[in-house]
Amino acid sequence: MSPCSTITSVLLGALLLVTPGHARAGQASAGAPLFDSEKVQLTDREIAKLNRQQSALVKFGDSNGTDKTTLSSGQCKVFPGDRYWPSQSAWSTLDNLLGGALIKTVPLAASCYSSWPEYDSAECERVTSDWNDSNLHAADPASAMWPLFEGRTCLPTTNASASCTVGGYSSYAVNVSTVAQIQLAVNFARNADIRLVVKNTGHDFNGKSTGAGALGIWTHHLKDIDYIENYSGSGYQGPVVKLGSGVQAFEVYEKSKELGFTAVGGEGKTVGVAGGYVLGGGHSPMSSVYGLAADQVLALEVVLANGRFVTVTKESNPDLFWALRGGGGGTYGVVTSIISRVYPKVGVTLSTFSFSTGENISVDTFFAGVRSYLERFPTHADAGTYAYFWVLPTGTDAFTFIMNPFFAVNHTVDQFNTLVKPWYDDLQELGIAIQPNTTYYDNYYDAWMAGFPLESVASPTMMTGSRLFPRANWATPTSFNATFAALRSTLTDGFALLAFNLKAELQEGFTPNSANPAFRQAVMHAITSTSWTDTASDADIKVKMEGLTDAVGKWRAVCPDSGAYMSESDINEPKFEQAFYGTNYGRLYKIKQRYDPTGLFYAPTAVGSEDWVVKSLDGLPDQNGRLCRV
Repeated sequence: MSPCSTITSVLLGALLLVTPGHARAGQASAGAPLFDSEKVQLTDREIAKLNRQQSALVKFGDSNGTDKTTLSSGQCKVFPGDRYWPSQSAWSTLDNLLGGALIKTVPLAASCYSSWPEYDSAECERVTSDWNDSNLHAADPASAMWPLFEGRTCLPTTNASASCTVGGYSSYAVNVSTVAQIQLAVNFARNADIRLVVKNTGHDFNGKSTGAGALGIWTHHLKDIDYIENYSGSGYQGPVVKLGSGVQAFEVYEKSKELGFTAVGGEGKTVGVAGGYVLGGGHSPMSSVYGLAADQVLALEVVLANGRFVTVTKESNPDLFWALRGGGGGTYGVVTSIISRVYPKVGVTLSTFSFSTGENISVDTFFAGVRSYLERFPTHADAGTYAYFWVLPTGTDAFTFIMNPFFAVNHTVDQFNTLVKPWYDDLQELGIAIQPNTTYYDNYYDAWMAGFPLESVASPTMMTGSRLFPRANWATPTSFNATFAALRSTLTDGFALLAFNLKAELQEGFTPNSANPAFRQAVMHAITSTSWTDTASDADIKVKMEGLTDAVGKWRAVCPDSGAYMSESDINEPKFEQAFYGTNYGRLYKIKQRYDPTGLFYAPTAVGSEDWVVKSLDGLPDQNGRLCRV
């Protein structure tokens, strides 16, 4: 089945979806033209042309958001094999309405298994060799970049007789190219009382775009980008970019170099900028200068849980405008595009280097060098810089520090060297020799391309946890000593540290949003991980998971009132409501109940997720099981 290639899509033969002439005005209330994909909308007029059985499948929900779907399978979403699971005829009807855009899920690695028709040893070799490449998973309608949270049900293998099941991947996915297709999918899932998931790339560390027995909405091909030099709306006048929700970081950054602007987007090359990334807040190499990606958003086009397509701005839907910008992806609706502020072209100095313990550098000397760096985090963040670095245990009493890279926005090489000189002087005095590779770029895109490698993903033998460390931890010698001791202890226990030095303050004059308040105080986003062998049992993996949560507990203890970045976090984060949403959670939950009273949009650790439980088949916190109300 293939996506629609034209604006007009087929609805049961001769019946047409809304064409541009029938759609609402091309100049949306967001203050910018709709994309062609957004002009193709489903309306009550088209639903009225269907027969009763067809209409029942895709009718709109209550416009007031008060309808409560009768749960046909007790307190659980209808699941494959259940009496009320949609018949093949119903799926075929949906596919016809979609213009052939419905895809039945075949796991990426099915080619490795003789029990699947797709079995092909050459294709299996290709998938296996590319398995850790984020592009492979982004280009698949169901695959996620962290298979642990799908359930590890169909991994690459050389044992062709092994078992491969769809597991926690969606049962079907819609390869959307129009708003109408999203509306049809939303209405179908709600009316059939089946699980719904939304995927662009599948980057989320906790597998929010997966779900057993779900219908997936795959937004990956909504790739439109419009640069508007003189935009006016939501109290702002100036340049913006309108992005389809399938646009990835490398695509908007390429456009920014071509047209001479700078966008606030992700560090990772294949991250989807206008999807879960921005909806979850979105830290960026530009955050120390301009704040979070969510802060830049001036308008969103959204399909709600009742199937209606709406424009969300500060004026039109102030509560949703607040909630969508930072309150989490896959929670309130399906975003088809965003309009975000952009900025003038900037220069960046990029620097990389490393140092390690060794014959002339003791463990204590090594950590003194690391400590000297950490002490300067507030100063470096206030200078508008962003740093991505590792501290790695490499053996018994052996450690390595890797700066990869220091990303100094609006700094020449001389200005960068002046900024870091106090740290470099300390390193020299400690006897730690470094050889920085430092280069100036006159634009963001070239610096970003040189500085950040393609993400390595899809390991089924690891998971991560994280913490946002607030500026207050640097306020006194006592608080900083406790912070550094917690970090060193974690490293000594064998856990790696991957961290970002940045700040993400809301800029003056910007409209407040629901991004985690802990981000506003943070000067470090720190991540660690745990791992196990590929032969580990589910019980062993669970022990490892619990050990990671305990390890990050040392970080929580020195900043208990802070939180964590939801998109790069421990799925077992204690009191996730406070950790990921802070004081915003109560308001977010009320908005969730207003716009999604049936719980159509569920994702792990999302707002309202505490009302549901996945009955996992392996006892791990993955999506390989039936979704039921608590």
